[in-house]
Amino acid sequence: MFVILSVLPAGKAIVSRQFVEMTRTRVEGLLAAFPKLMGMGKQHTFVETESVRYVYQPLEKLYMVLVTTKNSNILEDLETLRLFSRVIPEYCRVLEEGEISDHCFDLIFAFDEIVALGYRENVNLAQIRTFTEMDSHEEKVFRAVRETQEREAKAEMRRKAKELQQIRRDAERSGKKVPAFGGFGSTGMSSMSSGSIITDTIIESEKPKMAPVPVRPTGSSKALKLGARGKEVDNFVDKLRGEGETIMSNTGKMPSLASNVLPPPVNVESVHMRVEEKISLTCGRDGGLQNMELLGMITLRVTDDKVGRIRLMVNNYDKKGVQLQTHPNVDKKLFTSDSVIGLKNPEKSFPLNNDVGVLKWRLQSTDEALIPLTINCWPSESATGCDVNIEYELQEESLELNDVVIAIPIPSGVGAPVVGDVDGEYKHDSRRNVLEWSLPVIDAKNKSGSLEFSVAGQPNDFFPVNVSFVSIRNYCDIQVAKVTHVEGDAPVKFSLETSFLVDKYEIL
Repeated sequence: MFVILSVLPAGKAIVSRQFVEMTRTRVEGLLAAFPKLMGMGKQHTFVETESVRYVYQPLEKLYMVLVTTKNSNILEDLETLRLFSRVIPEYCRVLEEGEISDHCFDLIFAFDEIVALGYRENVNLAQIRTFTEMDSHEEKVFRAVRETQEREAKAEMRRKAKELQQIRRDAERSGKKVPAFGGFGSTGMSSMSSGSIITDTIIESEKPKMAPVPVRPTGSSKALKLGARGKEVDNFVDKLRGEGETIMSNTGKMPSLASNVLPPPVNVESVHMRVEEKISLTCGRDGGLQNMELLGMITLRVTDDKVGRIRLMVNNYDKKGVQLQTHPNVDKKLFTSDSVIGLKNPEKSFPLNNDVGVLKWRLQSTDEALIPLTINCWPSESATGCDVNIEYELQEESLELNDVVIAIPIPSGVGAPVVGDVDGEYKHDSRRNVLEWSLPVIDAKNKSGSLEFSVAGQPNDFFPVNVSFVSIRNYCDIQVAKVTHVEGDAPVKFSLETSFLVDKYEIL
């Protein structure tokens, strides 16, 4: 048995793998005969001669051909050929001659996992990918030890070279005979000459120093650097960054979610307010809302004592039934009657240079009509796996959602999904086994869209679907309309920052 990936009508073999003993002349003769047999107009997936059977499958402009004896099981041959053809998209983005030639060795290694000594192995596509990508922990340990030894040897070499160079300079200054160092040659002078050449080569890039300094390994130094382990950690972190991982620094205070996804305000006045909302939502895959909780807060920050005694006029146009709660030091009667936030003691000022939450609200519901963005995922089984259709619809048309990312799980070991129609952009993250569907803006003009793709798997493999977005418009229509002085009701200039963020948004 041997398998050939060829292009017709020339009959040129791009990749060929032989699993039994056969001469090159015999292989070339069988390959040359195949295009002629294809010209007979038969509508089958196999063709037979007196001695062999050709089992084939078209792959766009290419043909996957499996040549076996006539005594082999045709059903098993077809199943083997189908598995061979499914291996190709795992390593080749497009089914073209150049792409397949570039990944020919990867394909051959995968073919060897399917057939061994002419017999079919009981493996599936996920197992093939696991076997071909198998790595050795012992090899990683060996390489890490060897790299450490090489770094230590280089550091020792630089240290010895500096010592030799320093001894030579001291001898030249004092007018003494330059001492010879054995081990480099047969005589002392030749050994010193060799040592000088090595030393000059190593320290050529260093700046001349007026006075000797304590010997230490060369290279960039950092404060509070203990040994070489920090450098190894830095190299490990750099490798993770190179593979696409997001690495957060553990120094300093961790920024809030709003500061990560929303730009800071350009002009911040002496009276600055933040209207922040976070939503936590869980929906069933059949569309039912299991739980929705939204938490909002108005935070006030005063940086000038001249505008410390102020009142905030709040416009509350919300009709969703939110529960409002003011700060204990805020006059609740004044807020209930006039929607004005002011201190119970008008003679006092708001704290300076502190973020004070003056008003917060909460909305909890299981009403499906309150879902801001509905996600419907419809996986249906097919002959090759699953056809998945996922769509979104913006129900709250007053919102403008930015940087929307809908993450759909993909079964591990099945390769990249084949995407059909898509609104927006998509990216397959093979490390996390996730298909990320990205949409820059969802608003009233772009309130719905869909994505279709096909991949091997079961319907349950594509859940839970996670959604993330940011918005500069809040969900509950609660805003600060005006800020005035307590005395005289003179208006005060203020700045406002609004954000609507996702804490959790998933479809189970």
